[in-house]
Amino acid sequence: MQKTVKIFIALFLSLFSHNILYSNTPVHSNEFMYIGVGARALGMSNSFVAVANDVTAGYWNPAGLIYIESNIQLSLMHSQYFAGLASYDYGAIAFNTDKYSSFAFSYIRFGVDDIPDTSELIDEEGNINYDRIRSFSAADNGFLLSYARMLPQLDNLKAGVNVKVIRRTAGNFASAWGFGIDVGAQYSYNNWKFGFSGKDITTTFNAWNYDLDERMREAFELTGNEIPVSSTEITLPRFVLGTAKNLHLFENFSVLLSLDMIITSDGKRNVLVKSDPFSMEPCLGMEINYGGFVFLRTGVGNIQQYYNTKGERIRSFQPNIGVGVVIRDNLAIDYALTNVGNSSIALYSNIFSLRLNISPVENDD
Repeated sequence: MQKTVKIFIALFLSLFSHNILYSNTPVHSNEFMYIGVGARALGMSNSFVAVANDVTAGYWNPAGLIYIESNIQLSLMHSQYFAGLASYDYGAIAFNTDKYSSFAFSYIRFGVDDIPDTSELIDEEGNINYDRIRSFSAADNGFLLSYARMLPQLDNLKAGVNVKVIRRTAGNFASAWGFGIDVGAQYSYNNWKFGFSGKDITTTFNAWNYDLDERMREAFELTGNEIPVSSTEITLPRFVLGTAKNLHLFENFSVLLSLDMIITSDGKRNVLVKSDPFSMEPCLGMEINYGGFVFLRTGVGNIQQYYNTKGERIRSFQPNIGVGVVIRDNLAIDYALTNVGNSSIALYSNIFSLRLNISPVENDD
């Protein structure tokens, strides 16, 4: 017990020291890693830390990988945001090594492609030449290697860890590398599930490097923009506490209710409970299960309160809905309709994801 207390004290001291040492360093970084993956979780408004029990647990809570239903499980997702300007893609594979351990690899990409590069639009003689326009991509990439372990002494407790690498690029003139660690745990008791996720617990650093040729430097100077130099961004720890309960209503029908509390450490945010450096916001989800092959989902999250330009207090939230179908016990198709903004801004996106079981686990009997 004393050793556990010392570990938590060390983590909090490390967190506060990072806040002090890097107070002048940009801290809102790698936001693409918090959009969410899997239409099932998105349909439940990301209230998934205690619920995660498939390959997507590598993203939500690595401890949940223990529950994958086959020796190998695959998942794919594609979505578009901002009227198709940005693409968000996800792919993952998970596999059981034995009855106590699981591994997973996940890949996430959020990018805007075919961005016009007009830095050479005007040639040396001052003429506009549209043939000189090239295109580039601005992309954020996340790679996660996950490991989950069932503790033999405590059958109801599972633990997991992520090692993640971040690669961000803007054409061939700006790039960054980042590295971070996530941890997670799940505990079950009767029909109750409890979850904990600690993301970026070591603080994730992104080191940016810029490779600007003469034409790019000249374009920055002519437009009055500051020429960028090598810099560092940090992503401070984020903790999620979750609970869920499965209610069996009657034959073939059950309801799963979930609640997550997201605790950020990067300063005051426009959420229900806000302070500096910690702020807290809830997200709630529900999943109706019919026969184990048809699922209806809904949820609400991103609950905020802020003041508009008139000084009026505004409360907003993000509602989501979804549906899922399981085909032949080895293929699941999930759909979610999500709102990028909040209830007052209609920026809805259609999310589809697939989950495939390969080599189902055979029963010992």
